[in-house]
Amino acid sequence: MIVLGIDPGTASTGFGVVERAGSGLRALADGVIRTAAGAPLERRLSQIHARVGELLDLHRPDALAVEELYFGANARTAFAVGQARGVVLLAAGQRGVPCRSYTPQQVKGAVCGHGRADKPQVARMVTRLLGLPAVPAPDHASDALAVAICDVNQTPLLRAVTLVAAAAGAGAGVGGAR
Repeated sequence: MIVLGIDPGTASTGFGVVERAGSGLRALADGVIRTAAGAPLERRLSQIHARVGELLDLHRPDALAVEELYFGANARTAFAVGQARGVVLLAAGQRGVPCRSYTPQQVKGAVCGHGRADKPQVARMVTRLLGLPAVPAPDHASDALAVAICDVNQTPLLRAVTLVAAAAGAGAGVGGAR
């Protein structure tokens, strides 16, 4: 299973591609999509969309995982990040790639064991979990790898829950009305 993880932003969108190989995880790619600060927003969003499309075409992931918005004190930044997130989801949707979203706390919990981990701790755990020789830089790349790890580790559980729910639904119809 291959997952493209995304840490969205208009100035820097982090990406990380993670593959589950048996019981282990392997990083296939990571980096940052940078856009020019002075460029019009529509141009920046177009660049993010195009680059994410290229990553999807190159790596052919089974899913795209994206970090949900964090609404801090700056609503203007949150709206811009939401727009970047939208063009990422659009690129995946155009290619029929399933998308899943995770809160920052879910990602930190999946990677570090608790949802209040700081960025350096997340980066160190990403490095360990993927067996990397060094901490991925910049932190947007590390965060995107963490999002991908979160999804890769959640997917078997999601599949199991879906199968149990489907079996329970099918079983409910067997005894049916009397």
